[in-house]
Parts: sequence; C-alpha cells; structure tokens
Amino acid sequence: MKLKPRVLERTILKAVKTFPALVLTGPRQSGKTTLFKMLFSKTHTFVSLEEPDMRIRAKEDPVAFLNQYKPPVIIDEIQYFPELLSYIKTRIDENRKPGQWLLTGSQNFVLMHNVTQSLAGRAAVLSLLPFSICERIDNAPNALNISAWLKWLNIENKLQGKISLSEILLRGFYPEIACRKKVDRQLWCGSYITTYLERDVRNLATIGDLSQFERFLVVCATRTGQILNISQMARDIGISVPTAKRWLSILETGYQIYLLYPYYRNIGKRIVKSPKLYFNDPALCSYLLGLSDYRALVNGPSFGNLFETMVVCDFLKRFLHFGERPSMYYLRSRDGLEIDLAIEREGKLHLFEIKNTMTITSKHALGLIRMMNSLTADIETAAIISCSEENFVVKGSIINYGWKNVLGV
Repeated sequence: MKLKPRVLERTILKAVKTFPALVLTGPRQSGKTTLFKMLFSKTHTFVSLEEPDMRIRAKEDPVAFLNQYKPPVIIDEIQYFPELLSYIKTRIDENRKPGQWLLTGSQNFVLMHNVTQSLAGRAAVLSLLPFSICERIDNAPNALNISAWLKWLNIENKLQGKISLSEILLRGFYPEIACRKKVDRQLWCGSYITTYLERDVRNLATIGDLSQFERFLVVCATRTGQILNISQMARDIGISVPTAKRWLSILETGYQIYLLYPYYRNIGKRIVKSPKLYFNDPALCSYLLGLSDYRALVNGPSFGNLFETMVVCDFLKRFLHFGERPSMYYLRSRDGLEIDLAIEREGKLHLFEIKNTMTITSKHALGLIRMMNSLTADIETAAIISCSEENFVVKGSIINYGWKNVLGV
C-alpha cells in the first residue's frame, strides 16, 4: 500500500527543531507509527512497548532500558508504561537537544496525565486523527491551515478529480479501510470496535459490562450531529447520569467522538451549555447504525447527520493537523435559530450552514441572513456547504459551496 502524505508532517518537522520530545496521540490505527517511521526511520531507533517482552524489560529496569535504547529514539505505544516518562524527563534535563524523543500513544486519557506531570515544557503534544478529505484524495501537500483556507475560499474554487460521498461515508478515513478497497468494511469496523473495547476501554477504565458500553457507543452513533442530552442517553440504556458522563469522557479523550460547544460572546458560557455530539469517523458511525450500502445510506434518516459529521470533523482535522487549538462552535439564538458551524478567527465569525442536498435555494440561506442581521459587526463570512456539484451565489453575499470543491485543500 502506497503511503499517503499527511498534513501533520509539516507541524512535526517544525516541532522537532525546537522541542526535546514530541508526543503524538490519536485513535488506534490513525497512522501515528507509520508517520513517525516514514519521517524518522533513518535517524531514530524504533521500539514498541506494545510488544510484551519490551514492556516487561522497561518495567523491570527503566534505567537499563533507556541505556540500551538511547536517543534519538521512537518509543511506540508509551501508554502501556507511562511511568517511563519520568525517567525520560531526567534524560531530557541532562540533554535538551531537540528531536531526540518521539513518543506515540493511542489512549490519550491515561497518557496525557503523565505527560503533563513529567514533560511539561519539554514536549510538543500533537494529535493525529484519521485522514482528512485532502489527505484521502492525495492533496495533503497543498492543504491550507484554517486562516489561509478562509482567505482562499472563493466561488471560483473547484476541485478536480472524482471523489464519492457515499464511499467516504461508508468507508471513512482510517488509512487501512480507506486505502485498501479489498478490505471488507463490515469485518474491519467490527474488529476495530472489538479491539477498542477490549484493549483500550477495558484496560484503562473500570467498566464491568463491556456489552453495555458498546450499546452506549451505538447510542452515541444514533445521536451524531445532535445536541447532547446525557440524561436521555443514560435512560435509554439504563445507566446513571454520572456513569454516562464518565463514559462520554472516555470516548471523547479516546478520539471516538467530538463535542462541539455553542458560541457565546461570554467565554464562560461556552463551556457550560450543551454541546453537539459528533462521531469522529463516518465509517464506524454508519456501521454502528447498521448502514452497509449506498441506497440505505442516502435514503435513510441519518444521511444528513452523517454528512454534517463528516464536514465538521474535517474542520477539526484542519485545526489539529496544523497544530492549532480548534476555535469551532455552533451558534444558537434565544429564539431557537441554529447555525451548524461557526469558526472564530481574530474576533470575527465565519458561519457555515451544512446542507445534505444538491438543490440549494434561497430558503436555505434564511437562517444565515437572520443571524447576519443580529450579529452584523461580528460576521465576516456566511456560506453554505452542500452536496451540490457547483458553487454559486444563493442570496446577497451568501455563497453555496459544493463540499468537494472546498474541503479538498
């Protein structure tokens, strides 16, 4: 399988010039190990703590282990023995040469506590999610960070080449299933979820009934693109609200879901109001929903939410893969008017409505027009991202963009 370039390469190569250590987190199978090997196989020794014998040696004598595997080194799956980070800290303090310690970890919720305790100020922490749309179509070298993308956004922009929305929603963005067409989708998704439950969740959280947690995972999939109602989710599968909150945190910090919070001028309000829930990968989400073919997908009630999920998560990847903190929100007025996505840059808002239709008319712009009238001074962009093939003016300054014309760069 030919390796696809990743947008995060640029951020990594920049970080290793100044930081002694680099910690790369992300969900299992997102390509962390492959990316480090692709960039540093000629300069760094590779060792994986996923191998039982390596893990045992590291635990029995960490000092001897680090003496044997001296920097520059890649230590894969560091979450299996996070206590090693305190010993790495000592080595870094003795020699702060940049780019010597490259660490990967799939399970962010355990790893990050140890990173902040041991490597604060010593390590750049980056996240690698599965492919973005531009990576999936081999356009990563031309990818733009969010500020450059907003300046580039133009009605004349049109992506050359074919890309199938149904294929993306059914096969998603994980490299193995996205690149290798011969891989059976049903088998891969089922195996991934089983591995996630058995190796990540069971090992790192006190969950007695994994089958109940899997039902919770399905409930999250059915609610992708919707405002989070934890009480209802807990009631649906018969667990307490505190348990539902804890399980939701496990899924979020394990990169299986993303919570998009509402925008308020008062920053404090943004973190206390109900977020919208998005399942991070459409293949896993559609699999959990029982969708396996194109017709069932496009004619089913979940198509709109899956399309919105794909678009929102692609923006999330654009932020994270350029090493930026996401400044993404949804917008909801007091009278119930909702805008799907608001991006805040330099005090200005860029609003996007996400529509799962190919036929866009002026009625689809009414929400944006009303929001522009109430927040005139704050809004710099108001646009629609839809399933249409063409870009065109909908009404006034509001432009409709076909998703594949603008998300592939």
